[in-house]
Amino acid sequence: MGEYSEALSWYQRSLEIRKIALSPNHPDLAHSYNNIGSVYENMGEYSKALSSYERSLEIRKIALPPNHPDLATSYNSIGNVYRNMGEYSKALSSYQRSLEIRKIALPPNHFDLASSYGNIGNVYDKMGEYSKALSVFERSLEIKKIALPPNHPHLASSYVNIGNVYDNMGEYSKALSSYQRSLEIRKIALPSNHPDLAQSYNNIGMVYINMGEYSKALSMFERSLEIWKIALPSNHPNLAGSYNNIGMVYDKMGEYSKALSSYERSLEIRKIALPRNHPNLAASYNNIGGVYYNMGEYSKALSSYQRSLEIHKIALPPHHPDLASGYNNIGSVYGNMGEYSKALSMLERSLEIRKIALPSNHPDLAQSYNNIGMMCNNMGEYSKALSSYERSLEIQKLALPPNHPNLATSYNNIGLMYDNMGEYSKALSFLEKAHEIDRKALPPNHPHIAQSKRNIDIVKKKM
Repeated sequence: MGEYSEALSWYQRSLEIRKIALSPNHPDLAHSYNNIGSVYENMGEYSKALSSYERSLEIRKIALPPNHPDLATSYNSIGNVYRNMGEYSKALSSYQRSLEIRKIALPPNHFDLASSYGNIGNVYDKMGEYSKALSVFERSLEIKKIALPPNHPHLASSYVNIGNVYDNMGEYSKALSSYQRSLEIRKIALPSNHPDLAQSYNNIGMVYINMGEYSKALSMFERSLEIWKIALPSNHPNLAGSYNNIGMVYDKMGEYSKALSSYERSLEIRKIALPRNHPNLAASYNNIGGVYYNMGEYSKALSSYQRSLEIHKIALPPHHPDLASGYNNIGSVYGNMGEYSKALSMLERSLEIRKIALPSNHPDLAQSYNNIGMMCNNMGEYSKALSSYERSLEIQKLALPPNHPNLATSYNNIGLMYDNMGEYSKALSFLEKAHEIDRKALPPNHPHIAQSKRNIDIVKKKM
């Protein structure tokens, strides 16, 4: 945090001098505003960042030709802020404007074009439009292959982006392959303790988590942390990220005391390194809340989730997707505490935000309908529960590949719903679909496969 404030002070002093020495629309003033915006962005103060970037853009529009590359840089920076704010349509518009200028101003295989395609791909990925994201990321990679040497680190970044999309699509083997290709390049191109190698190990670890291979995930995250410890200061935010990921694995493994310890170490670092209302602090409180939730300590979970939500309310726009996640988590706690009306209210608030913030077939909307279905089920309102589960499934069928694990969850929930309603033949049909997807999508020893098989056996006995 101290380094950001010091950088801000220097940039603001530079701006003051330039205001005295230069004409009011000199390009160097735009450069100063851009630098100030960059610091605010890193501090998580997005409204201040946006204001600085927009002032920079205003000056550049006056001082420079309409298709100057610096204008593209300004639109790109503004797009970055909107993306961080969860305003994805505005981010997409800014990135596309940047790309238009670069297409006119630069040669067809210039690296900055690849960068623009990459940024657009990141927004499509956030919006859940995975096929569009994949197409744009592959276009970015094509340009980089022409513009750069074969083992350039920027090629590794493209493989990371492509891996991210496959991971979100539930195509874990493809994701793993892309991440491993990225790691291979980085091992050739970079020193053995370069931070980007840590990122690669981190990405591979995340896929292993999704595949249920927790020991492999833990090994990757620990390797990542070793590199960060060598490469970075002791309170760097990336170290906090590593402790966070290690905590996530322990949480999945049911080793809650270890998970809590890792999450609390992550929070300690973020408190030192970041402003007190930075979104990453909210993420730490959210994760700690998740461990308490899994431990059945619902009052502690509720307190942590509410602290997370308070920060997000200050740091983010009112319809940011992370706010929806906060309400969703609080709703889940209330549900487990038996306070179903409070739970339903929170889950419906989460759904309202997601309807505004996200495309109509985004997977997070499916999650909201799924959770509302679970709460209606707990309240004995089976027809409402079934309707919500079916809506969740409809969205997932549009948004996800046919063998994505989340589809298995939806089929399973609908099957259990029919089981509760005594419609055993329908229940069996849905549960068998869930089991079939689990077997295709997950490693053979994943616990979901055994659970879905048990559900089938239970229904068969009732028939």
